[in-house]
Amino acid sequence: MSETPAAGPGDDKWAPAMRAALAGDEAAYRRLLEEIGRSVRAMARGAFARARVGDADIEDVVQETLLAIHLKRGTWDGGPRLAPWVNAIARHKIIDAMRRRGVRRAEPIEDFEAVLAAPENPDPHMRSDIERVMLKLAPRQRDIVTAISLEGQSIAATATRLSMSEVAVRVALHRALKALAIAWRSATQ
Repeated sequence: MSETPAAGPGDDKWAPAMRAALAGDEAAYRRLLEEIGRSVRAMARGAFARARVGDADIEDVVQETLLAIHLKRGTWDGGPRLAPWVNAIARHKIIDAMRRRGVRRAEPIEDFEAVLAAPENPDPHMRSDIERVMLKLAPRQRDIVTAISLEGQSIAATATRLSMSEVAVRVALHRALKALAIAWRSATQ
């Protein structure tokens, strides 16, 4: 067995143990997984309590997290911090458990009515500014932008209507939007 490497200046408490485990120290790996298990258990318990779903799946989350860490331990970059990597795995396993249970939080919208901002009235001049800038495009580009971006037509339908390939429509749309951005910036400066 090798000794656990000393922690570096930016290391979290788990990083040296994982480095030792990857170097073959089984005792360090066992201790590390026990510590991670306790941390994930607390994290899952808190998440389930906040979601008000009970704690029936906590141990499943812990075991799935530990298994994922074991299987993917070679993908850890060996950097000074292991905890963010572990926490991300645990967070995804908690979310997966809640999805399996069909957990959905529903809040009555009436509770948020006073908090939500009233919709703003659209600027009546904005439409005319947009139309003026659109006139700077070539007719076919204007037709493509109008069809796809404003009317919601598909690339395929627009390509068929204009007797163009879908790739050509995508390229024309990209170029038209780029030209619109340039025209808009020069018009608003």
